[in-house]
Amino acid sequence: MIAAVAAAACTFGADAAPAFRAATFVCDATPPPGEVLVWTTPLTEVAQPLLAKGVVIEAGGERIVLCTFDWCEICNDTELALRTRLAEAAGADPARVVVHAVHQHAAPWADSGAHALLDAAPNPPRHLTDAFMEAMTARLYAAAKESVGRLRTFDRIGIGQAKVERVASARRLRAEDGKIIVRYSGGGKDPALAAAPEGDIDPFLKTVTLAAGEQAVVRLHFYATHPQTFACTGVASSDFVGAARAALETKEKVFQLYFTGCSGDVTAGKYNDGADAAREGLAARLLAGMEAAVAATRLEPIGGGIRWRTAPLPLASRTDKGYTEADRKARLDNPAGEAGSRVYGGAMALAFARRSARPLLVRGLAIGPADMLFLPGEPMLEFQRFAQAASPSRFVAVAGYCDCGPGYICTDAAFAEGGYEPTAANAGPGSEALLKNAIRELLAESR
Repeated sequence: MIAAVAAAACTFGADAAPAFRAATFVCDATPPPGEVLVWTTPLTEVAQPLLAKGVVIEAGGERIVLCTFDWCEICNDTELALRTRLAEAAGADPARVVVHAVHQHAAPWADSGAHALLDAAPNPPRHLTDAFMEAMTARLYAAAKESVGRLRTFDRIGIGQAKVERVASARRLRAEDGKIIVRYSGGGKDPALAAAPEGDIDPFLKTVTLAAGEQAVVRLHFYATHPQTFACTGVASSDFVGAARAALETKEKVFQLYFTGCSGDVTAGKYNDGADAAREGLAARLLAGMEAAVAATRLEPIGGGIRWRTAPLPLASRTDKGYTEADRKARLDNPAGEAGSRVYGGAMALAFARRSARPLLVRGLAIGPADMLFLPGEPMLEFQRFAQAASPSRFVAVAGYCDCGPGYICTDAAFAEGGYEPTAANAGPGSEALLKNAIRELLAESR
């Protein structure tokens, strides 16, 4: 163990003959009819199952778990509870488990602290039931535990990237007077927003492959955009990213994981008008990018060990006008208030405020030439660009949405400029420096 003031690092399997093993698992995480999707809509139909997909990685006898959920948000105590159960199933330390919400919006949210706050409020909006959460968690535990018996050796890593055409677009556009224009995920319904430039995006999808010889064991894909074409209809769907992931898995017969990058200010809005044809086109173009990244992948032996690093991120809850605990509580307790606002701006924000003494975690996994970072919240794209610039000689792939408790993590400039994202941030100005410092520390050993 190598400890620092704000970060800790462990290297596993760095001996002369390291043994690396991996096993994948999948669990159906689709709620039954009547359970609640974002934010308060009862589920009536399942277009595609919502999956929890993961990989257990073993090096030097120690294990790491990466698990993605086709859910909108997993926050605070629920994120910790799922990490703990996955750790128990896989024989890992909970600090070395990542629970990532892919962030589709035709999907549920989960935050047990917020659930409890809603239950105590007058005439509250509904949330996922304890019965469903317990049953789903039991299935997840069983799937992860079973996978440990199938751990297989891998000895190579591959990295590849490719440009994705006509999927991502900036949410924050600037008017002639300098004010922010918001292009939401359905922006393509407005001809002017559809015609506006893509704006500031990261067009590259990055893929990390773990392989045994020439045979891929698992591929991990990272791409920055809100994976949303529709929401609040009662239909559960893994949306266009789930369709692309499933198509590649069927074609390759290789297990595929998809991680949503720093997409706080990036959507598919320019190219999405909500129609089925738009969703199908987005899926096809994302799949083409994934296939191109796979084609660009070159496998190489894993040098050294596998390095896991963790840094705390002590983001404080906001105290400015409209965002105090009293403001959040008043919003939650207003039975005449809009239901989604009572959930997101009330219960979920208040749950974060009351857990903020427990720091968020920023995690890093380094294998060969690749650094994979797992950030909390909905980070703006700037944090992904910062990570890549901080270690330019490395292949840096970044995921957000690993504990969505803080909501949006914005730059200081965004708070000054306005727009949507700062209104949905549970931590205020100053978050930028704290998150960038954590990223810098995690990447320091790789440079």
